[in-house]
Amino acid sequence: MNVVLSGSFDDLRFPQVRLLHEASRLGSVHVLLWSDEMIRAAGGTTPQFSQEERRYFLSGLRYVNQVTLMRGDLNRDEVPALADPQLWVVEAAEDNPQKRAFCKKLGLAYRVLNPADLTDFPLDPVVTSPDPTRKKVIVTGCFDWLHSGHVRFFEEVSELGDLYVAVGSDANVELLKGKGHPLFNQDHRRYMVQSIRFVTQALVTTGSGWMDAAPEIARIKPDIYAVNEDGDKPEKRAFCQDNGLEYVVLKRVPKDGLPRRESTALRGF
Repeated sequence: MNVVLSGSFDDLRFPQVRLLHEASRLGSVHVLLWSDEMIRAAGGTTPQFSQEERRYFLSGLRYVNQVTLMRGDLNRDEVPALADPQLWVVEAAEDNPQKRAFCKKLGLAYRVLNPADLTDFPLDPVVTSPDPTRKKVIVTGCFDWLHSGHVRFFEEVSELGDLYVAVGSDANVELLKGKGHPLFNQDHRRYMVQSIRFVTQALVTTGSGWMDAAPEIARIKPDIYAVNEDGDKPEKRAFCQDNGLEYVVLKRVPKDGLPRRESTALRGF
């Protein structure tokens, strides 16, 4: 079934990702993404993230099959025929009689998802099956505010092999970064990382310090430990040398045309 959602998706945090996840249980998700011009014309405000950054992030989600950038006049209460919709999914805050009447007139199925249905952290999302012919690669980090830079990092690393992401536990993130960190708890952060299509498996670390993922590495037995320039630490290099892992350092380069992002800077958004 072709499931359509329409919106700006200018705040791609947990609620929006959970909405897309639940919608994906109903069929193939097609997102009609409002362009920057449509958003400005409709509300007089400029989106926080450009249409290209929003489209890139959405395309990186395992729950999204297609993203179409919409242009022209914005009508919140209709979906264009070009989307070939069979089911229109909306969140409760966007439900209204006009949308219901539009769907009834066209014979289009309509589903409202309530906030109460979107508050958990499912442990069984659609996970990429490991390929026994490929190498295993692990990355570690806090991933406190998932952004387009993380998506790009996962995309690049996944080219080296099946990608396992070890998300720092709440206790260890506070140990390394201090009080006030992390902003989001470990279940939240693991869920968001697992939502990215380039990730084979996301898990929470059980160790401590810069090598808090040592127990997970012993269990997964990766071939490669990859970091970006900011994550390059002597402790990690020494661990890889002692344990026979290839150590790969990637430059922190955003996707073409997109700005460099840092989780710390996004805490005020």
